[in-house]
Amino acid sequence: MGRGDGTGRIVSPPDADDTGTRILHVDMDAFYAAVAVLDDPSLAGKPIIVGGVERRGVVSSASYEARRFGVRSAMPVARALQLCPQAIVVPTTFERYTELSRRVMEIFRSITPLVEPLSIDEAFLDVSGARRLWGSPREIAQLIRRRVLSETGLTCSVGVAATKHVAKMASTISKPDGLLVVAEHQTLRFLAGRPVGALWGVGPKAAEALLARGIRTVADVWDTPRSVLDRALGPAMGERVWHLSRGHDARQVQTERAEKSISHEETFSHDVTDLTVLRSELRRLADRVGARLRAGGWEAGTVSIKVRLSDFSTYSRSQTLPLATNVGQRIGSAAIELLSSVELSQPVRLIGVRAEKLRPDGTGGLTLWDDDEEWRRVDDALDGARARFGRGAVTRASVLGPRRDVGAMPTNPRPDHEH
Repeated sequence: MGRGDGTGRIVSPPDADDTGTRILHVDMDAFYAAVAVLDDPSLAGKPIIVGGVERRGVVSSASYEARRFGVRSAMPVARALQLCPQAIVVPTTFERYTELSRRVMEIFRSITPLVEPLSIDEAFLDVSGARRLWGSPREIAQLIRRRVLSETGLTCSVGVAATKHVAKMASTISKPDGLLVVAEHQTLRFLAGRPVGALWGVGPKAAEALLARGIRTVADVWDTPRSVLDRALGPAMGERVWHLSRGHDARQVQTERAEKSISHEETFSHDVTDLTVLRSELRRLADRVGARLRAGGWEAGTVSIKVRLSDFSTYSRSQTLPLATNVGQRIGSAAIELLSSVELSQPVRLIGVRAEKLRPDGTGGLTLWDDDEEWRRVDDALDGARARFGRGAVTRASVLGPRRDVGAMPTNPRPDHEH
């Protein structure tokens, strides 16, 4: 199985048997790093780290050349540069990622309406109804790879299988720029030799618990009594692993996925002690969260903050709101109140705001009055100005002064799922 750095990949021949398959998992290859190369071809073939500059922040993504030195997502950039001193650090460009992601998803939806995006750079497709127009699942996968490359300049890897779980495993193994087809009748043979940690949902702790009992491969799971799996993982996880190891996965492709949360974070280029700066930054981040809530038609029932100190100790606090909201002022006020409950024993390195318990906007029912009416008008004006002139063109006056002093760097608003 591939190790995440492009070595050990397995791909199918052009005429691979795709009997009984209908699910495709399409995953862009090192998406953020690939976009950097697309925009600056001189970076091709070089180790690239996408993330914070000046050795601060964390790695959002890395090219395969950098991964071969041990560089991984979520690693501090300083550590990544120790592992790969020759790496080139480039900043994140979220608007560009969003633009290319939209174009890729449009290609998928031109093939089949049954598309389930998992993140900005991957999706499941059910092509069972597209055969008469586009050919077999293997042929559709080949078509998608050609179109993504020709229309965006980026490569993707595709897994083709009878179930979501196996299709996702197959795309991971074929990276980068590969296609792996697992016919339905080949499913058990494909799974047998895979490490148990490759099963969907088996994280490092679960894998460690299984390894401690001598369960190293999927085939080992077959020979393990359910009672042993339940004791090692708990009944719910034990049952899931038992089924997935046998290729059982009844989940369908869901074309509508409700967001669970929306968040934005900031890593400062210099650690911050000034509470005025921190409160101002929370206001700015709350405005961004509120804008995304409104754009998606959501409101939040809970607001939480994340605070990381200079020694990397991290604290989170959350508050359930009396009424769900997508008003930036209300979210910011809750975030500032939460900050007062955190003991800032050291300077602050990172701060973030998250909206949780999302529900469709307006489902909370009518009230006799709207305490946020004036702030809603402010938000409407901000949204209109940003749509016309761009996100950085207008902001609250209250966040301008402190921002000049801290030199904050944006970090990934949501964890990047990169392969």
